Amino acid sequence: MSSGPDLSVVCKNCGSEVSPYITECPYCGNRLRKRAPKLDKMGQPKERRLRRSKPSLGRLRPGEMPGIRVDSRPWGTLGLLVASLGVSLAVQTTWVGRIDLAIVGPPGSEWWRILTAPFVYVNTGYALAALLSIGLFGWLLERRHGHVVPVAVFLIAGSAGMALAAGAESFPIAAGGNGAALGLLCAWAAPDLLARRRGEETESDLLGAGVIAAVLALMPLAAEEADWLAGAGGAVAGLACGGLLATVARRS
Repeated sequence: MSSGPDLSVVCKNCGSEVSPYITECPYCGNRLRKRAPKLDKMGQPKERRLRRSKPSLGRLRPGEMPGIRVDSRPWGTLGLLVASLGVSLAVQTTWVGRIDLAIVGPPGSEWWRILTAPFVYVNTGYALAALLSIGLFGWLLERRHGHVVPVAVFLIAGSAGMALAAGAESFPIAAGGNGAALGLLCAWAAPDLLARRRGEETESDLLGAGVIAAVLALMPLAAEEADWLAGAGGAVAGLACGGLLATVARRS
């Protein structure tokens, strides 16, 4: 059985017990409450309900809709896509030779080709698959860590893959961002992989990410310049970057 309301209250001024339904003490005239409590149909005092303040998004920015906050634009990822399209267009229009930017044989003293090769595409299907993956996982990383991180992961994973391809093969032909795309994908998935290894549940779609990773890994079957070792090196570098980012995020 639920306990009923208090049958009396104590006046703080004179210490007398008085009815809980009055506003002033009849003995000393001390003010007990501002107004008498409201009673329900059973003669019991109604409980006071606190009004909850409605959440507010603050002032809207230009182009935003009420109730919806628009995330900042992924400038880092957009810069990578624009740079890849620009370099590829320059190569395909013969404004710049592919041999000057891609890995065609050991780079030797032209070490910058390890950095520029991930931006070079000759095969349209290869470019479409790689750039869509870079755009997706670069954007996801940028939402999580800011503008600089996807650019850094792209350069580290892409150049690591190209360096592995150039050093392990006698006369490699390697270009494009399959290694960089796999690096961004692995860097994004690394925190969830570590969490699941600890037995924690995650909401990320790792199955879909695995399908995209398989497409990127098998890209050398469709494009000559997509190198197996470049993809493997980029994936390993991406996992290392993602693990480091996850460790820093947990400690902070």
